[in-house]
Amino acid sequence: MGDGRDYSQFQEGRHLNYWAVDETAQREIERVYDAEDFAYAEPKLAELGAIIGNTVADNADYIDTHGPELHTYDKHGNVQNFVRYPAEQFENERLVYETGLIADCFRAPPEREEPLPLTHFLSMFYLLTYAEGSGFGCPVAMTAGAAHVLELFDDGSLSAYYEALTSREHDEMIEGAMFLTEEQGGSDVGANETTAEYDEAADCWRLTGEKWFCSNIDAEGTLALARTPDAPDGTEGLSMFLVPHGDPDDGVLTKGRRRAFDGPPPVDAVNDQLYRRLKDKLGTTAVPTGEVEFEDTKAYLVGEEQNGFKQMTEMLNLERLSNATGACGIMGRALLESKIHAATREAFGDTIDQYPLMRADLVDMAVDHEAATAFTFEAARLFAEREQAVREGEDAEETYRLMRLLIPIAKLRTARMAIDTTSYAMEIQGGNGYVEEFVTNRLLRDAQVLPIWEGTENILALDVLRALEREDAHEPFMAAMQDRLDGIDHPALDAHAELVEEEYQQLTMALGDLATADGEYAQLTAKRLSNYIFDVFTAALLLEQAQKQLADGEGRLALVARRFIDRELADQQGRGITSGDRFPLEHFDAVVRFASVAPDELLEQARADD
Repeated sequence: MGDGRDYSQFQEGRHLNYWAVDETAQREIERVYDAEDFAYAEPKLAELGAIIGNTVADNADYIDTHGPELHTYDKHGNVQNFVRYPAEQFENERLVYETGLIADCFRAPPEREEPLPLTHFLSMFYLLTYAEGSGFGCPVAMTAGAAHVLELFDDGSLSAYYEALTSREHDEMIEGAMFLTEEQGGSDVGANETTAEYDEAADCWRLTGEKWFCSNIDAEGTLALARTPDAPDGTEGLSMFLVPHGDPDDGVLTKGRRRAFDGPPPVDAVNDQLYRRLKDKLGTTAVPTGEVEFEDTKAYLVGEEQNGFKQMTEMLNLERLSNATGACGIMGRALLESKIHAATREAFGDTIDQYPLMRADLVDMAVDHEAATAFTFEAARLFAEREQAVREGEDAEETYRLMRLLIPIAKLRTARMAIDTTSYAMEIQGGNGYVEEFVTNRLLRDAQVLPIWEGTENILALDVLRALEREDAHEPFMAAMQDRLDGIDHPALDAHAELVEEEYQQLTMALGDLATADGEYAQLTAKRLSNYIFDVFTAALLLEQAQKQLADGEGRLALVARRFIDRELADQQGRGITSGDRFPLEHFDAVVRFASVAPDELLEQARADD
């Protein structure tokens, strides 16, 4: 077995190609494409990886300390709602959007007859979040989400906005946003108090109300929920509207049109709303987040009246997947920075990656990244498969039911894993990790919002219960689990496959017990259940991929699977201290540096363990 990748060749985790250095992403992303799509997409992923690793990464650090500024009023006291951005932000936008990151999944690229699946957007988004996890990543995700909603529910009346959301040309495009949160409601979307009245003379709706946490505040095409006259209380009475930033009577205010003005757009060129202030946030500096007042603000109904909450949940599926994908990308960047620093930092006469404790930490950080990425991209595969079926008018009920279970779990678990990983990446850097000039502190600040956006852990855990109760999601889950476990027969995986089988049986018993438990108890255990499902399903995913890799003569992923299972599912006496386990010392090069592993080595080790 060789040493694998030499991270001492790098000074830090920038000025390199993020696609080229991330073999975990390469494997998982190739797995969720079909062969023809991947052959087309791989050069685009490599191109974007180089753009993000060089220009965007440097720009992101500058933007973090020179973020957007809101100028609500002009010098005469008129509302102008002007957000001033640094030039680096516009450069990042142009470079990223013009790779087709969004466009290629909604419009056929020039060289193809059909759009790429939505896994392509999530794969490209993963690379973006190496540099801009929750800052610029937020507008990008919401732009894709808004396009997704219009594709599903618009009757064609908003085609100009859809075309702009999915444009390949930066000057011709608009960004999307989603204004849901109101101060009195928070996660209780049904408490929404914003109202909508139809204006026959203007042939549009007028919204009145306040939105409390509005990210990408000046997006040119914002989706908002409001209640029409005589609509019932709660989520059933909500309708969805598109609120333009510009006065819609003048057409779509694209990026190019906005920049053509000499400074802020004139007052009569913007829609009637008030951007009160920007939030002074812990992180995500690149995306301006603020408070908005609607007062007879022009808007257009999206889809059917009083169907807004259902439409919002379709958008949330993609947004939650984007959140989870972003968490994986942030973890990948934090891990890369940690590997490089450990391979180049000398202490007591040697680089710190030679010391046992650091080796154990890097191994487990790498395993976490592998686990999070495997689970998230499996959920992404199901999401894209279902959306492709919808586009083609086909049934994908079983796929949808499993997707509904996995997506909230992916978001719940990976968000927490990203915080843990970035926090420890700061520690590996020492005092520098706490300093603004070094990227790890920004990674942690940006990761900290991930458990909050698109639903907190409690909200997500309750959504898992709903998927089990309303969609009977346990049925496709159990079928997927058994199918994977039945395919594991390599002797190097026998002991761990048996352990996962036992835990899977325990999980099915727990699901059965909860099905008859009272509502309060089910809610009390919902987070534990969500994490249990993640652990068991991820173990099966990793074993399945390890089985395929072993058949091709490579054993590295078997080590990753075994480490994850031992750590998350195995009972350990004395908290593992008395086990004699030397895994991080014996397999550091394979897990951390992607050194090749011969399957025979694993068999010898398995026989020795017996």
